[in-house]
Amino acid sequence: MRKKIVSIFICASISVAVSGQKLEKFGADLAKKSIMGKEIRIPYTDMISYYGFVKPGSQPDEIKNGKKMYYLYVWIPVAAPEIGIRMISPVPDSVKPSEKDFVSADYTANSGDTKSYFDTWVTLERAAGIMSMSDIASKAKTAKWVTIESNDDSSELPAQPSGNKYNSLMRITSNISDPEKSLVMGLYRVGFTTYKTGEVEGSFLAQIGAPVKLPGIAVAAKPEDLAAAVKK
Repeated sequence: MRKKIVSIFICASISVAVSGQKLEKFGADLAKKSIMGKEIRIPYTDMISYYGFVKPGSQPDEIKNGKKMYYLYVWIPVAAPEIGIRMISPVPDSVKPSEKDFVSADYTANSGDTKSYFDTWVTLERAAGIMSMSDIASKAKTAKWVTIESNDDSSELPAQPSGNKYNSLMRITSNISDPEKSLVMGLYRVGFTTYKTGEVEGSFLAQIGAPVKLPGIAVAAKPEDLAAAVKK
């Protein structure tokens, strides 16, 4: 009995420590320096945050390679030298939405659920041929999506309640020599699922950063909602 009590106490302590972890500033690869063996990054000067929640049994946007994929659509208004994307699940207790953040209705409705989470796996894709906001309505559903980068785990981010560092982070530098990998103005989407085939459920925080100001950048769960999101 004593061993059982000690085990419960340890698990509870880990859960509290993980949920209370502070989310560090999101820094860029550009101008990164190494000082005494430690990497020093300048925080992204422009960053947007999206607070979301996937309810149990929710229909995915797509089944891809046997996995349930969900998407966040992003409008990038100007060419960017670098884009950083990180996703944390569950949303840390130390982080709360501000007025300028994008918050889904499902996140607000399930704000009391601080325990559900998933092992994040993310991708960044760009829609070929969509270079203006006016193209989205007519071309988004049939667009060819070009994969730019993907990521599973990052040791830089807070651990999940399990104690594992299974949250995701990408820093993508624009490749001007490869048109498909250059970060030009256009429609992008962040795809997310779990590393292992299974259910995606729980709260998440997705953040998109850039080392330069991107006036008019916006994120939404559906491409047709981006125009309204830009005005936020």
